[in-house]
Amino acid sequence: MSKKILMLVGDFVEDYEAMVPFQTLLAVGHRVDTVCPGKAAGESVATSIHDFEGQQTYSEKRGHNFAINAAFPSSAEGYDALVIPGGRAPEYLRLDAAVIALVQEFSATGKPIAAICHGAQILAAAGVIDGRKVSAYPACAPEVRLAGGAYADIAIDGAVTDGNLVTAPAWPAHPSWMAQFLAVLGTRITHA
Repeated sequence: MSKKILMLVGDFVEDYEAMVPFQTLLAVGHRVDTVCPGKAAGESVATSIHDFEGQQTYSEKRGHNFAINAAFPSSAEGYDALVIPGGRAPEYLRLDAAVIALVQEFSATGKPIAAICHGAQILAAAGVIDGRKVSAYPACAPEVRLAGGAYADIAIDGAVTDGNLVTAPAWPAHPSWMAQFLAVLGTRITHA
């Protein structure tokens, strides 16, 4: 059964962390609405490409334009799940009261939520990870812990599921993250 999924993005969202789940979820038959507060359907956000090139933290380059295809909703009603990509967008999206209210509504209703990398900053700001096992980019570990979450220090290509919440540290985790999220959604993929 097809699900209607909301993807929350903003300028300098991590390119791969928006593009790959968007395309993956569409490929398996789900509908994905990409939204950004203050932007209308037909507009776009700038993405950034983060890579691990041997420095103490990731490098950043300008990525693609990522299309917004729906208006920012006033509630989670009508949606089955939420996806929060990382990158730099979460650092300012977490300051938006409408974003926080929306994330809190998804959490309170038990709908599946997938967050990756710095997406945990939004979860922490929304106060929805207290007592939950959460992975994120390692630099977000203090925020996860301060919000009452149990930081899952896992391999960069791993993911962790805690009930309806699926989290991962960074884009190398896409296969694990998406597989676990699809399982939480109840999506079945069969091979003939």
